[in-house]
Amino acid sequence: MAEGGDSDVGMINSLLQGIFYPVTYTHQLALSKFRSWQGQFYQRRSQLERLYKRIESTLRGSVDDVGWLQRAPGLPPVEERTERFVQLLGLVSNGIHKLPNNFVYLLIPGLFSNHSPLYFVDTKKHFSKLGLTCHIARIHSEASVETNALVLKNYIEELYWGCGKQVLLLGHSKGGVDAAAAVSKYWADLKEKVAGLAVIQSPYGGSPIASDILREGQIADTETRRIMELLICKIVKGDIRSLDDLTYEKRKEFLAKHPLPHGFPTVSFHTEVSIAPEVLSTMSYIAHAELPWLPLPSIDGVNLQEPVSANKLRVIAPLAAAMALCAFHLELRYGVKSDGLVARKDAEIPGSIVVRPDRKMDHAWMVYTQSRKDVKCSDASQMCEALLTLLLEVSQEKANKGQECLEQKDDLESQ
Repeated sequence: MAEGGDSDVGMINSLLQGIFYPVTYTHQLALSKFRSWQGQFYQRRSQLERLYKRIESTLRGSVDDVGWLQRAPGLPPVEERTERFVQLLGLVSNGIHKLPNNFVYLLIPGLFSNHSPLYFVDTKKHFSKLGLTCHIARIHSEASVETNALVLKNYIEELYWGCGKQVLLLGHSKGGVDAAAAVSKYWADLKEKVAGLAVIQSPYGGSPIASDILREGQIADTETRRIMELLICKIVKGDIRSLDDLTYEKRKEFLAKHPLPHGFPTVSFHTEVSIAPEVLSTMSYIAHAELPWLPLPSIDGVNLQEPVSANKLRVIAPLAAAMALCAFHLELRYGVKSDGLVARKDAEIPGSIVVRPDRKMDHAWMVYTQSRKDVKCSDASQMCEALLTLLLEVSQEKANKGQECLEQKDDLESQ
């Protein structure tokens, strides 16, 4: 009976399973479909969240980073001496030159300067005419800040041991960042050899242009980096870090590790560009191209066999127009004044003497010859001379203050 009962129960269970199989199968299928739909939903939701973050990062750009140095706690304040700079510039324009010949004046060019033979050339000629020892630093302008810092350190030591004179540094754009990095990283080796540093339109705190181009987590960030790597690494044979080092993220990291020595004489100079319509037609003389030698016969008694390679074709570019458009973009997007590439808020070294001229000048004005130069105004060479004269005054003031502190300390110890 027991065996028969078990058999009946098994048959009943099988019969019930057969009857309810469609319901069970439908339930399992529906549950499977629901789980699949749920997984797709969470996947799509995750993708949408990532897309939203990318859009948000792209739209915000550098709004939280522009001017961060001025908001950072614990940094020494700057001191404005624009009026004194104007006075010194007036003296220089009237032929009164105060720069002594007991220093070496080293000019450090910025990004892409290797591809413009006229970068700082007029300034070097001006200093040479004054009988001053002046050099343009031989660096790879598209190298990283770390690389150029070491190159400059070795170059400064070479100049110092070669002539026994201290070196005054004048850096433009990334050149100012490179020079500051050399001083901060190798201060133990350079403190007796460098008398001061003046930076012209340098993105010491970072550049919104570089940051907006290379920021990770924004739309098309991978594609944009590939394009910049193609341009800098393949075409101009440089290092992508030369641009990456100017982003806010990299500058914050570097300055946290390598701040400038306390009390080191520094002058920060920055400008803003005019965005007036007439600026869009302004051209800048950035290089020259030598005409090839052409073996031509003489015509009408004119000997054309002479090489004509001495003739140089002026290479001009609408740099002012490009800078004005960039400055207009930065003002609309972030509400900041700039020279076209560097925001004025990011160009001031904490604790430095700051020069903020009212004259409208774009990022390239201080190193290139303008095709429409106003002879009534001071040129870039004279401005560089005035800046270094101001730097020497600052250096002498700090030296005198240091001497007074030592004397006071000696007096206290003697008492």
